[in-house]
Amino acid sequence: MPLATVTTAVVAFVAGGALGWWPLAVWARRSMNGERMPHRTVRVASAVVTAVTFAALALRFGLTWILPALLVFAAASTVLTLVDLAEKRLPNAVIFPTLGAVGVLLLPPTWASGEWTSLVWSLAGSAAMFAVYFLLALISPSSMGMGDVKLALVIGLLLGWFALNAWLVGLLAAFVVGGAIALAALALRRVTLRGSIPFGPSMLAGAFIAILLVGS
Repeated sequence: MPLATVTTAVVAFVAGGALGWWPLAVWARRSMNGERMPHRTVRVASAVVTAVTFAALALRFGLTWILPALLVFAAASTVLTLVDLAEKRLPNAVIFPTLGAVGVLLLPPTWASGEWTSLVWSLAGSAAMFAVYFLLALISPSSMGMGDVKLALVIGLLLGWFALNAWLVGLLAAFVVGGAIALAALALRRVTLRGSIPFGPSMLAGAFIAILLVGS
C-alpha cells in the first residue's frame, strides 16, 4: 500500500477523532431533545466512530476527489447514529444539510472523471432509494419511520454515484445488519417481539459496507 495513502489515513483518523470529540458531539447533543445519553458517552462514541470511519475511507480511497464527499457523509452519519440510538429519531436539521453538501461535493469527482452520467445515476439512486423506503413505511409504519425515508435520499444519492452494484449492496446490507442487530437485541432481551429498534444506524452501516467493498 502506498505510503501516501497510509499517511492520509493516519491524518484522517486523528482529524476524525478531533472532529468527533468536539463539533460533532456538540451537534449531536444539540440535535437531541432530551438527556437520554450522557455527555461523555456522546463525546467518546462520536470521536471513536468518526475516527474509524474517516480512516477506513481514507485508506480505501486515498487522497482523491471523492474523499471530501465521503468524509462529510461519515461525519453526518456519526451525528445521525447517536441521535437515532438515543431518541429513535433522525432530525431534518442534519439530513437535509448533508444531502445538499454531499450533492455539491459530488461535482468535483464527476468533473475530474468526466463521467457526467454519474450525476444522473446519483439522482436516480436517490429517488429510487426514497421510493423503496417510502413504500416500506406505508406498508409497515411501526417499523419504518419518515426519518428513515428521508435518510434514504442521502444514501441513495451517494451510492447511486458509485453505480448500481453499490446501490444494491447498500440496500441489502442495511437489512442484513438490521436483522442481525434485532436478533442480538432479542437474545440479550433488550427488546421484545413487539418492540422496535432504530433502523437509521443499520442504513448507514449498509451504505459504508457498500462504499468500502464495491465503491470505486
